[in-house]
Amino acid sequence: MHEKLQQLLSRIQPADCSIMVAAQAHLDDLTKPQGSLGRLEEIALKYVLATGSLKPVLSKKKICCFAADHGVAAECVSAFPAEVTPQMVYNMLNGGAAINVLARHAGADLDVVDMGVNHDFPDMSGLVKRKVCPGSSNIAIGPAMSEEETLQALLAGAELAVDAREAGYHLLGTGEMGIANTTPATALYSVLLDVPIESITGRGTGIDDERLQHKIAVIKRAVDVNAVRCTSAFTTLAALGGYEIAAITGFILGAASCRVPVVVDGFISSAGAVAALKLCPIVDDFLFFSHLSNEQGHRVVMQKLGARPILDLDLRLGEGTGAALAMQLIEGSVKIYNEMATFSAARVSEKSAE
Repeated sequence: MHEKLQQLLSRIQPADCSIMVAAQAHLDDLTKPQGSLGRLEEIALKYVLATGSLKPVLSKKKICCFAADHGVAAECVSAFPAEVTPQMVYNMLNGGAAINVLARHAGADLDVVDMGVNHDFPDMSGLVKRKVCPGSSNIAIGPAMSEEETLQALLAGAELAVDAREAGYHLLGTGEMGIANTTPATALYSVLLDVPIESITGRGTGIDDERLQHKIAVIKRAVDVNAVRCTSAFTTLAALGGYEIAAITGFILGAASCRVPVVVDGFISSAGAVAALKLCPIVDDFLFFSHLSNEQGHRVVMQKLGARPILDLDLRLGEGTGAALAMQLIEGSVKIYNEMATFSAARVSEKSAE
């Protein structure tokens, strides 16, 4: 394994379970029947253990939306042309996309990260330039990226997460933009999780039945063509992924290395999370899956991971929209933990003994 990647992985340590009993006791002492706030209590406990503090802080939030183009778009697997990727990046930078609205509503800062868009952007507020190449290669005929390019994208994502922690952010979120990127994400799932391609291939931007069958055939061809290269999680990411997916993988690893919880967006971001989990299973201690995507196959993926997404709203946009929404529930859970009165302090009678 590449030395720099190994160094990153070696810095990741499990959540601090030594404080679990104390944290759970505090939750149970809050002025409510034990467990009555359901998953909000589970979320609060996970956040406490991830951060390693019985007095957790959650005031600064950031979402990084990673953007890149994909060579497989040439196979006509999307309802939209590749030119839409830079157009949507401009829309985000101008504040007009759904993620802008929801990030503002959540009180989260937003960075749009150019990892591999086939366009030269001028310097703009909110744009982070980390371009490795102007788009990945066509996975239907060969590998998406070289291992060196994949490592560059992954480490760039990790660096952004570490920088965010040093800037005082307490909760991070992932997002993405890239026409045709459900195709490489599906290919990654099929190999990394060993699931049938037909069961996880969805309509992406809204393709019809005929193009869906074509998309399935393209993904099968991509997996077959790159089979010899898919010998590890990293080489599979290089063969079948994309620059934004590799950056999301690194972003998650980097955040875990400095004990910062990450809210994973939908179908594409979850592919980056799966790659991160395969590289280092410990990162699960720091992951919140924001929502169950309407994209076919996401439910299968979540079941394979044993994950319970926070929301189920039939979202399939990406960008980080689900992450922005889930951040608000995570923040609410932490406020419950920090601000709610306890039985011992408020002198409220607890449940009578039977």
